Amino acid sequence: MIDRGIARNGYEVCNAEGKKIGEVRSGSPSPSTGKNIGTALIEAAYAKTGTEIYIKIREKLLKAVTVKMPFYEG
Repeated sequence: MIDRGIARNGYEVCNAEGKKIGEVRSGSPSPSTGKNIGTALIEAAYAKTGTEIYIKIREKLLKAVTVKMPFYEG
């Protein structure tokens, strides 16, 4: 997540225009990274690392970005 918020299971994932492109599968604060993280199933066109996406939380679109898994380097 870039904006302040936590993606939760079932939340919509949208593009910049607000069109639904997927759905969050899990999300929570990450103690190891200090950020809010999550996983989602999204359309392949938006799956490239570094793509800005939006999570719909309480009717607001909050910015997030796709990253390569795993979330951290151990």
